[in-house]
Amino acid sequence: MGVCDAQASDAPVGKPTEMSSPHLPKHVPKVAGIDSTVPAPPHTKAPLAGVPAAAAPADEAPADAAPAPGALITDRLAGWVSDLTTLHELTERLIKTATLDDALHEVLGAGAALVGARRGMAVLEPADGFGPTATIGLGLAHADLGTIETVPRGATSYGRLLDGLPDPSDPGRVPEPIAIHDVRTEEGLDPRHREVAARLGYAASYALPLATEEAGRIGAGVWLYDEPAAPTDRQRHLVGLYGRFATEHLARLLQVERARVQVSTVAEELLPSRLPRVPGVRLAARHRTGPRGGGDWYDALPLPEGALGLAVGSVSGTGPSALAAMGRLRASLRAYAVMEGEDPVAVLSDLELLLRLTEPARSATALFAYAEPARRRLVLAGAGHAPPLLVGERRTEYVETSLSAPLGMLSCWEAPSVELSPASGETVLLYTDGLLRRIGDPIDRAFARLHAAAASVPRADRDDPGAIADHVLRTVLPDGIDPAVEGEDVVLLAARFD
Repeated sequence: MGVCDAQASDAPVGKPTEMSSPHLPKHVPKVAGIDSTVPAPPHTKAPLAGVPAAAAPADEAPADAAPAPGALITDRLAGWVSDLTTLHELTERLIKTATLDDALHEVLGAGAALVGARRGMAVLEPADGFGPTATIGLGLAHADLGTIETVPRGATSYGRLLDGLPDPSDPGRVPEPIAIHDVRTEEGLDPRHREVAARLGYAASYALPLATEEAGRIGAGVWLYDEPAAPTDRQRHLVGLYGRFATEHLARLLQVERARVQVSTVAEELLPSRLPRVPGVRLAARHRTGPRGGGDWYDALPLPEGALGLAVGSVSGTGPSALAAMGRLRASLRAYAVMEGEDPVAVLSDLELLLRLTEPARSATALFAYAEPARRRLVLAGAGHAPPLLVGERRTEYVETSLSAPLGMLSCWEAPSVELSPASGETVLLYTDGLLRRIGDPIDRAFARLHAAAASVPRADRDDPGAIADHVLRTVLPDGIDPAVEGEDVVLLAARFD
């Protein structure tokens, strides 16, 4: 005699639970990570809206008759398949997120769907204390989040999850979720908690730790119900599975974000902390790095007799090695500019020789300009670099520079310099090819878009090199530059001559 133990609790009182067929399994197996002990969702025979229920045939079993054991197993398996499909869709959407902010919003929305809530909030607060930290809401305005944060932290469910001390005997233990079925009647709640709940109009909450033994504590998610309620056992099970996956994904994004911040910090430290003030010219610079850090750089240094050296460049590769090479190249160019800055060709020739001797496997582009602001005169030379752009009231045009290969590409490099005389009020824009690549068009169209952006600078902004640079960036990159998205570095150096 076989007995279906997994369904014994579902059989009506007084009905037999024995199964006569020896081919039915004695225990229902687990399916792809879904716990078979979680009860299946209820299924009803209610007719569709507007469609009358059909009369039951005379030989059909009464409505209160016990379902066949095989039907119970089929029903449960169908529920598990439905759960797997739901989790697959939600995790697929989550894995496509590339930033912590996008991932947290996705976790909030998915969790709300799984537990049947309408609003919620997520708190990002890594246990190691190195950040970053954030609090975002779903269906809650910033003012609502601020109101919730007026409740003493230890009195909130997410606060207890974030601040709860781990068990000394098991420091890797993940805290259990916290369900508040009814804020008005729950024992031990802080009066301020009840007051805030009444003001925001929620009556129950369910808090889930975003933590695993491997990843540690990342933060917590809280979902709010408009009426007294609590998720079912099945909902708790599904959101728990999703939460464990989400925590691992958030932990990976957290590592990427921390690495990006470190790379960005190193890159900024290798660039000028401030631009020099030289009579007759005003300077502005804009610099954005990608998540892995590139080798794009700029420089501006005062030279003897009121002169000024302007430079932009790019080193091949990404990551720490490219940053180190960029720092060495920039420092070397500064030394050469001080010694022979009046001859930009000599400066770049020395830089070419240094690169070939010290880093033969790396190439770079560079443009160096020797400026005499008092005379409004520039002498410049480039090595494989994009030409500068001259912006003024009467003209917007690229400066014709001689073509040359990048540094490190030839055994002997030399190209003639070009002399330029900007008029009063004109601005010279130096930039790296990362700006052209970020535009995303073929190179000829990217040049055209950059030219059009510079030509469209409003008259009121033409006296400010910073405003000119910002206008150009906004025009060619209307969606901005997301530092977490893979892409080239962007460097723009603007020099406006009085």
